[in-house]
Amino acid sequence: MKEKQSLEEDIKRLQKIVEELASGKLTLGDSLKKYEEGVKLAQACSATLNEAQRKVELLMKKEGKYSLEKLNEDTT
Repeated sequence: MKEKQSLEEDIKRLQKIVEELASGKLTLGDSLKKYEEGVKLAQACSATLNEAQRKVELLMKKEGKYSLEKLNEDTT
């Protein structure tokens, strides 16, 4: 059974896949395999981030009570 990688490891692998695809040196078959792997990694990263956001929302406190509040999505 494969141990789950950390978010950071998944992001690094995803970046490497993007670089490999952008290089133009892969065959069509290899490109498709890398693309499929990249999509799976992106989905895993998204799920991890969504779970972290859900946990933060659950832990936000307002007026002494825990409440579900949306995070400020404007991080710029």
